[in-house]
Amino acid sequence: ALTILQRRLASSPAAIYHSLRRRREKLEARLKEGEAPLADTLRPARLSYDINLDEDLEDAPDSEVETIESELVDHATAAETLAQLEDEIEILRRLERGARRVLRSGRDSKWLQTLSLLQDSPEMKRANGARRKLVIFTEHRDTLDYLTDRLNTFIGRPGAVVTIHGGTRRDQRRQIEEDFRHDADVHILVATDAAGEGINLQSAHLMVNYDLPWNPNRLEQRFGRIHRIGQREVCHLWNLVAGETREGAVYQRLLEKIARERDRLNGQVFDVIGELFREKPLRTILVEAIRYGDSPAARDRLNTAIDNATDQERVRAIVRDDLLVAGIMDTQKVEALRADMERAQARKLQPHFIKAFFLVAFQELGGKLHERESGRYVINHVPAIIRNHAEERALGPIARNYKRICFEKSLIHQDKKPEAAFICPGHPLLDAAISLILKRHRDSLKRGAMLVDPQDPGDKLRVLFYLEGAIQSAAPSRGRDHSVISREVHFIEIDGAGEIREAGAAPYLDYRPAGAAERERIAPLLQQDWLKGEQLEKRAVNHAIEHLIPRHLQRIREPRDERLDKTERAVHERLTRESYFWDRRALELRAEEEAGKSPGRLNSGLAQRRADDLRERLDQRKEQIQQERQISASRPIVAGGALIIPAGLLMPEPARQELLDSRRSEAIAMRAVMEAERALGNMPLDVGAEKRGYDIESAPATGKLRFIEVKGRRAGARDVTLTRNELHCALNSREQFILALVEIDGDAPAAPRYVRGFPFRELESYEVSVKVDLKALLAASTPPR
Repeated sequence: ALTILQRRLASSPAAIYHSLRRRREKLEARLKEGEAPLADTLRPARLSYDINLDEDLEDAPDSEVETIESELVDHATAAETLAQLEDEIEILRRLERGARRVLRSGRDSKWLQTLSLLQDSPEMKRANGARRKLVIFTEHRDTLDYLTDRLNTFIGRPGAVVTIHGGTRRDQRRQIEEDFRHDADVHILVATDAAGEGINLQSAHLMVNYDLPWNPNRLEQRFGRIHRIGQREVCHLWNLVAGETREGAVYQRLLEKIARERDRLNGQVFDVIGELFREKPLRTILVEAIRYGDSPAARDRLNTAIDNATDQERVRAIVRDDLLVAGIMDTQKVEALRADMERAQARKLQPHFIKAFFLVAFQELGGKLHERESGRYVINHVPAIIRNHAEERALGPIARNYKRICFEKSLIHQDKKPEAAFICPGHPLLDAAISLILKRHRDSLKRGAMLVDPQDPGDKLRVLFYLEGAIQSAAPSRGRDHSVISREVHFIEIDGAGEIREAGAAPYLDYRPAGAAERERIAPLLQQDWLKGEQLEKRAVNHAIEHLIPRHLQRIREPRDERLDKTERAVHERLTRESYFWDRRALELRAEEEAGKSPGRLNSGLAQRRADDLRERLDQRKEQIQQERQISASRPIVAGGALIIPAGLLMPEPARQELLDSRRSEAIAMRAVMEAERALGNMPLDVGAEKRGYDIESAPATGKLRFIEVKGRRAGARDVTLTRNELHCALNSREQFILALVEIDGDAPAAPRYVRGFPFRELESYEVSVKVDLKALLAASTPPR
């Protein structure tokens, strides 16, 4: 308790004043309880926890540490009688008055040092004078409140300072993180170590440790909130150390040693700072410094412990161990994974489809965006309907305004510009917009639409079904007896002849809405018997159950089982090792108790309970893992559909014959390109029917996949048409996309020409295809290579 009070005294005048006040109030309450007739001895305090501070508090959550330390400080006393307790309370009153005078005096060197940093450090402001974002960490809630009041007074504007502490709810924490990252009016985050737990604060690159933690892992975690992948700025960290205190002397020596080793080891010492004190915890060294720091021998012993922990060769050895990996993928797995990632890149919705959707949806929901830099937008106000909907659906926090948003990763950071929020699947702003649009228009999906396939010269209608499939595990989640672990969208088309086929990832992207005249023209065909009743929908669902869902299930099961195997081994190893330790400790304590020695706070019964609790936890975790292994597919749901009208039904016969001729030309061109790819030693695969946005996927002996879109044109053709799907594949995979051009004379193809890296433009929202000048394409082309 004395150690905790000394730390709070070093933290801030507010922390020590409120600690002394609460302690005095608690002891006065205990005094009243003990003033019954004939009572003389003081009954021991009843604490609500059962914990070994030195062993268990090291990695406990911030909120738990605060609760335990406060309870300990409030209740601990050396008094054994009521008279002694009265004397102690009187001493506390004098200390409390002194602390109040210090607090009111305003003479606080740590705050003055912080104020100097805010006012005088050039890193704190941009070239235009705007204040940069800053994170300040403290150990104590009282100090957090004290700092927040002073910072608000200094800045002079409400809302510029936000806080996170152990009592902050998870949803509030996420909202504060979102505001700090994206709201231009929020400048400073003051936090306890609750903000060191899984929060991304890399929009800032400045940090102050107002108090230093006694666990070096926490020091590493704090800095890791800003110094992480994606950080474009040099990060600056100021550690406030009261060098004349015993705690400060230890930390000052440690930080000086780390600074020297940092230069010798290229900064790697920061990667393993948490591992430097495995043999003797830093907390133990600091406690010894506080208790015995007046002794020259003790100081020398502590300095030696710091020097040994940060010895250069020892740090090098820990860095080497940290780099070792337990498992290595074989080459075949690596190649398969790489190919899957390249296919996903070519077919991804981000950024082009997401951008096209969001720009329209956000405005329909009452919002306004203004383009500031190319591809980067500012949102001055997010409509309340979007923010409230996100909160109701627990989609995540949304800021009231965004300095910048973007849809491409490469645009998140720009020199001397604000960091942009990356609007992609999973971002609450996009998720809320999608959810609201679906809420308003889901009935349109169910009613269906009439779409025209401009590339189909046929004359047979077909129906497109949009199905949603889900995989769930037996592990309960959010009050349900299962958890949904994967969702997929499937598209199936059925024609009048009863033929059913999988329609690819997003076939509708190449279709266009039917006009009023076109709908009127095909109206008589809608009376065909095969279009009536529920049989079509049932056939689509049955096909999905028989073919699509099993493949989805298998894709999820294999990597999941592998991950759960690793998790189970790690959990079994850790909890078994810990339970053995406490079994052994219980035996040792039992032997000491039988020999008449006082066990102190930790007795054999408590040690044995810990061992038993660990074994029970192991059984629970194994049961949970078994539940996670049990996965199954739910019945697919038909979410929507459309009637697909082939262009051949709508155009005059000469135009239809021209389209048929174009299809024949492309078939000839496909054969020519497949042969050209084989001649290069590649392995081409025809994937045109899957509507991926390219016709051929070609695998070279080494290197990346090639995504080839084939266009066959008769001599004299003036242009080439690219669909939305093809164009966005070209934009998504600029290095791997190839436009193969083949001129055809009769049935004889010329040698293919390959176009790479052509500067295609994005389509406008109202466009379904774009025509590109054939001469320009040929001028940019090369022979196959």
